[in-house]
Amino acid sequence: MTPTRLAAAATLAMLIAPVPASAQAISQAEGDALRAQVAALKAQVDRLEARLNSATAVTANMAPPPPVAGSVPAVPVQVAQGGSGPAKSVAETVIGWKGGPVFTKGAASFHVKGRIQYDAGLLMTPASVNDRAKGYSNELRRLRLGGEGQLGGGFGYKLELELSDNAVDLVDTYITYEKGKWLFTLGNHNSFQSLDELTGDTGGSVMERAAFTDAFAFERRLGLSAQYRSGIMLAQAGIFSDSADSLTNASDGPSGGDENNSYGVDGRLVLAPKLGDTQLHFGASGHWRDFKRLSETPQRYRQRAYLHSANSRFLSTPNIPADGESHYGVELAGTHGPLWWAGEGHWLRVARPGLSDPTFFGGYGEVGYVFTGETRGYKNGIFGIVKPSRPVGSGGWGALQATVRYDYLDMNDKGIVGGTQNAVIAALVWTPIEYLRFNVNYAHLEYRDAAILAGTSRDYGVDVIGWRAELDF
Repeated sequence: MTPTRLAAAATLAMLIAPVPASAQAISQAEGDALRAQVAALKAQVDRLEARLNSATAVTANMAPPPPVAGSVPAVPVQVAQGGSGPAKSVAETVIGWKGGPVFTKGAASFHVKGRIQYDAGLLMTPASVNDRAKGYSNELRRLRLGGEGQLGGGFGYKLELELSDNAVDLVDTYITYEKGKWLFTLGNHNSFQSLDELTGDTGGSVMERAAFTDAFAFERRLGLSAQYRSGIMLAQAGIFSDSADSLTNASDGPSGGDENNSYGVDGRLVLAPKLGDTQLHFGASGHWRDFKRLSETPQRYRQRAYLHSANSRFLSTPNIPADGESHYGVELAGTHGPLWWAGEGHWLRVARPGLSDPTFFGGYGEVGYVFTGETRGYKNGIFGIVKPSRPVGSGGWGALQATVRYDYLDMNDKGIVGGTQNAVIAALVWTPIEYLRFNVNYAHLEYRDAAILAGTSRDYGVDVIGWRAELDF
């Protein structure tokens, strides 16, 4: 019997219980009135119980609300107050998913990040090239693990460690503060060198970045930077020392460690107007660096034959006594539906005390197309990934994109002979699901004044086939 039925029965029992002998007898009219009141009360209780039973049935049959895409239902966090007594619910932690788990509690968040890249390739050279790099090679190019998130109050962070070339390095490792249109970053991060360098390696159109980005030693460095973004304009600037691994005690001596007091100033300006469905990108960057004590060690500028697992440098300058360098670059890019294009030019001037300063140049131009119709991502002054609109497992077969790139590098100037490169690169990238890509590249490179001889000649061509499997979240 339900609680409502019990209460009604008790009330009725009280009303119809026999009157004690000491009570006076009631009249016939009063008895009829009392019986009418009891009947009305019983009918009212029956109606109330029927309504309660109906509400219970509706609640039992209701389906739970569908979860929000990319997340799981919020999980209440129980914490004990004062170290004793029952736990009390003070907040909710929402667990979402962005390739890896994302934990959010109020204004704070933590996103687990990771990356796996496996590379393999074939370097084909003239038979007269006597170098161990030619032929087949493979490597675990990158194995990265870390996290990023928000702390509240505008503060954020990112920490990533990478196993690369059998060594553990700090990658993006910094603290941020964001206020309105301003973003401040303190730590090990990229110093705004170029569009191709800033675009993530898992979002690149080809396996390797432009030759000048490696030859000119673009890298992350410890520093403090500021970014201002308003409308179509993005301005970035900072002051940097050297990379985190160059400042460790293991690098102590003229080339690094606590004797490394080199510093540089870097800046970049981007205009990104949108005309209908066309996203445009115009950029320029400038950089100046004083080597300070690093000038005790001569500088070299070198580059591989496209494939990173083939470690020999086919282009290389001799040792250059230098006390600093300055460089600047221009950028032009855009997207329109599944089509995109990009091009850059970059000039590096090496400051040689008492001698004329050589200037090296590198640049590339590319055009790409997504055959499955998606648009290549673009945000905050850099390219992003192609997200498949119909991934494998959801009625489709992912996204397929192709790129053709011309890549040029010239490191001959003012008596310095580092060689020149003319390269044509074709790439095909399949993204079956978001965060997973398979990349196949072919490159033909023509060298002049190569650092590795082909018999007695320094002018020859090589061919490269490379492939990569990568997971990034």
